[in-house]
This record gives sequence, structure tokens and C-alpha cells, in this order.
Amino acid sequence: MKIRPLHDRVIVRRLEEQEKTKGGIIIPESAKETPAEGKVVAVGPGKKEDGKIEPMGVKVNDTIIFSKYAGTEIKVEGEDLLIMREEDILGVVEK
Repeated sequence: MKIRPLHDRVIVRRLEEQEKTKGGIIIPESAKETPAEGKVVAVGPGKKEDGKIEPMGVKVNDTIIFSKYAGTEIKVEGEDLLIMREEDILGVVEK
């Protein structure tokens, strides 16, 4: 990837929304919601406070949950990604 986030920012690839419900009902494209789950692609060095850099709470390849309208959409090498601050991340999905 040819982009590196600065400070406490992360670059996220949205995970695709399921096309079927658990009961087998197919969800049409117009009824799908914007996914609020993604995979971290790149991580900045961390937020600078009192002259020290606070380490990030997420790392590359973490699956995260974020608020629906968080971040800014960017296009890198033809791929749609999000760049957001670490504070916009609501949680990390543990496996």
C-alpha cells in the first residue's frame, strides 16, 4: 500500500454485509445498511501527548467495529477504504 496514516489514524477496509439472513432470506442491495465492521489495513504511530507517543490500541489485521458514519472515504489503488481516528473505533472483535 502506498499510504501511511499519521498520528492516531487507521486505514480500514469495510467488511461486506451478508446477503442472506440466518433464516435464508435474501437481502436486496437497496435494503442493505452500510457495514460498521472492517479490517485494519494500516496503523499510524500513535497520538502524541506531553511529548510522548501513546501506542495504538489496534494493529494491522484486527477486525474492528466502528460507528456507522465514522471516518473519511478514500480511494487507494482503485480500492475504497476508510481513514479514521482511533477514537472512532468502538471495539475490536476477538476471535
